Amino acid sequence: MGNDDDRTVLERLRSSVALLLFGLGTLAFLIAIDRPEWFHLRPASGTAAAMSHAASSVADAAGDRS
Repeated sequence: MGNDDDRTVLERLRSSVALLLFGLGTLAFLIAIDRPEWFHLRPASGTAAAMSHAASSVADAAGDRS
């Protein structure tokens, strides 16, 4: 009889943890879809940032001439 009680408690604990993880995952998803700026690629170093800025300003200048 004690073995069945232990199994029931273990199953109950496992289902509670699974439900908690599902809820936290859903919450994280809902927060993440509200913040698209988190998924923009950004330069990893100062040199990469300078090169990216230079390329975008050259592209902007070329677009202004046409």
